[in-house]
Amino acid sequence: MVESAVKLGLATNCSITHENRFARKNYFYPDLPKGFQLTQDKTPICRNGFVDVEVAGQPKRVLIHHIHMEEDAGKSIHDEEVAYSWVDLNRAGTPLLEIVSEPCLHSGDEAFQYLYELRRLVRFLGISDGNMEQGSLRCDVNISVREKGQTQLGTKVEIKNMNSMRFVKQAIEHEWERQVHAIESGETIVQQTRLFDVSSGTTAPMRDKEDAHDYRYFPEPDLPPVVLSEAYIDDIRAGMPALPQALYRQFVEEYQLSTQDASVITSEKDIADYFQAIIEHTSEYKAAANWLMGPIKAWQNASGRGLSDFPVPPKSTAEVIDLVRANKLSSSAAQQQLFPKLIEQPNSHPEQLAEALQLFQSEDEDFLNELVENALQKHADKIELYRNGKKGLFGVFMSEIMKGSNGRANPKAATALLRQKLENTES
Repeated sequence: MVESAVKLGLATNCSITHENRFARKNYFYPDLPKGFQLTQDKTPICRNGFVDVEVAGQPKRVLIHHIHMEEDAGKSIHDEEVAYSWVDLNRAGTPLLEIVSEPCLHSGDEAFQYLYELRRLVRFLGISDGNMEQGSLRCDVNISVREKGQTQLGTKVEIKNMNSMRFVKQAIEHEWERQVHAIESGETIVQQTRLFDVSSGTTAPMRDKEDAHDYRYFPEPDLPPVVLSEAYIDDIRAGMPALPQALYRQFVEEYQLSTQDASVITSEKDIADYFQAIIEHTSEYKAAANWLMGPIKAWQNASGRGLSDFPVPPKSTAEVIDLVRANKLSSSAAQQQLFPKLIEQPNSHPEQLAEALQLFQSEDEDFLNELVENALQKHADKIELYRNGKKGLFGVFMSEIMKGSNGRANPKAATALLRQKLENTES
C-alpha cells in the first residue's frame, strides 16, 4: 500500500511525506463495526500535486491537495428496500488511497476528464483495475455555486459514492442547475449530503451536515510511524512504467500517429503494451495502430475478452504487417483469411501459414494475363465506354480481376497490365 501511494504521488506530481503517522477516525456508523477507521490526519503521504487534462481541446490543470492512506469501510446500500438499509462488510479493512482535489473544477466535463485521467494512471501503475462500477474507483463530489464576480465559494453540497464517470457528469450538471434555481428563487443552500438517482438524473437529500467533522481524530496507538527514505522513493520512481501522457506525446511526435490513434492506444495499459511490443519488430507505426483498432479490436468485441488474453504474439502481428507492406499479401487476405487462422494457430509462423493457405499475391504474367482477359471479356460492353472517357469504369475491371484471383493478384502489376490492354485500341 505504501509503495502504491508513492507511485500515485509521483505520477500526480506530489511531494512525498517522509515521516508518515496514522490516526484513528472515530464515529459510529453501521459500516464500521469496530467503531474507528485507520487513516492519516496530519501527515498525508502525498501533498500539493496536479494532474493535467484536456477539456474540449483546451488544457486544464487539476490541483491535488493531498493523497492519504486509510482502510476502507463497509458498503451501505440504501436503495434495495424502502424501509431498510443493507450493510456489506466484505470490503471493510481493505487498503484505500483517497485523493483530495482542490476546488478548481468548473464543469461536469472537467470532472469527467479528471476522473478519466486518474483511472488511466491507476491502471498503468498497476494500483487498481479502476472499475468504478465495481467500486475499485469511486468518488464523492462536492458542488457549490457563486454569483459571477464573487470570490468566496458558496455553500457546498456533497454527493456520495458515485460509481460512474457519466453519472458524475450528470450529477454535477443537475446539482449546479438545482442550486442556481434555488438561489435565484430566494432560497438558502443548506450544507448536506445528497444521493444521485440514476433513473431520474436528479439528486435527493440524504442528511444535513455540520460545518465541522466530528471524527474525533487521535494518534493511532498501535501503528508506529512509517518513515520513507529518499533512496526508497528513488527506487520506486526508477521502477515506474511510462505513463499515458508521456506515451501519448511520444506516439504523436515521434511515431507521427494521429491524436485520435494515440488517445485510443493509451486509453488502456494492455493496448499500449501490445502496440509497443508490435513496433519492436516493425517500423510501420500507423499500420500497427490500424491493426489494433481493426482486427484485434474486432476479436475483443466478439470474444468479450481483454487484450491480455489475445493469443497472437505481437511479433507475429508485426510479421503480418510487414508481409502486407512488402506487397506479398493483400490487406484483405491478411485480415480476413490469414489472421483468423493465426488466432486458431498462434504458434504458426505467419509467412509459412500464408504459403500453406495460398494467400501470397502473384505477379506471374500468365496468371495475371488470364485474369485480365477474363475481366475484359465479362465486361466487353464497357471497354469502348472506358476508352471514350468513362475512366471510372477502371474500378469495375479491377474488381473483377481481384475477385477472380481470390485476392492473389498483385494489384500494382494487375493495374499496369489492365491499363496497357485498355489503352491499346488494337486489342
